[in-house]
Amino acid sequence: MLMHESPVAIATITPSGNTVVERTTIAMLRDLPGVAPLFSRLPVHGTTDLFPDSYDEAGMGDAARLLSHAKPAAIIWNGSKGGAIGLHHDEALAISLRLGTGIPADTSGLMLRRMMQKHGFRRIGLVTPYTAAYQARLHAGFAAEGWEVAGESMLGMTDNLSYASVPFARIAEQAREVAAGKPDLLLAWCTNYAAAPVAAQIEAETGIPFWDATALGVLAGLEAAGVAERPGAAWGSLMAGI
Repeated sequence: MLMHESPVAIATITPSGNTVVERTTIAMLRDLPGVAPLFSRLPVHGTTDLFPDSYDEAGMGDAARLLSHAKPAAIIWNGSKGGAIGLHHDEALAISLRLGTGIPADTSGLMLRRMMQKHGFRRIGLVTPYTAAYQARLHAGFAAEGWEVAGESMLGMTDNLSYASVPFARIAEQAREVAAGKPDLLLAWCTNYAAAPVAAQIEAETGIPFWDATALGVLAGLEAAGVAERPGAAWGSLMAGI
């Protein structure tokens, strides 16, 4: 079969300067022909965020309404901003998207929270492309959830599009550095930073779970859509259904 006749559609909202979410989602769902990814974009690009402490509620609503025309089984915000501004914003966003469309909605950040609770994790080894100033906001946001940043590696980058240019090998180096501190998990927290393809490799080397923000968004979409299948262990333990 060249393509599924009537797939379950999962709709994703992603920042406009992001080139990783769509690539990762499509690659992960490649072996799940019964699931079709749909996408819409929200204006977030360059070095300036017009809504530094909140979400663009009107823009989110518009993107979700456009996606709802295709009758997806779920709508997902696959973005990592909630980690810095507080996951209570993600809670409100998911409710707003659901009420505005009548479709189940979720976010990468809320999936992270559920997975942290499920596994009883608290100490995070944080791997990002960000600056120290933005990283400090993540520290505060995670502390509000009861999580500790037990080690970290950042690259000092500020332009949204530049995050996607970090090579897989450099992300793997960062993860190895942070793994030395033996955190509960390694977390790549930026959805325009292509960490998902190296997760399984790093887990095999370190014995520590390695979760990626974009992969968490994909997992949120599968769960919200009621899809039991997972992309598989080639994408690491997060996608092996463990």
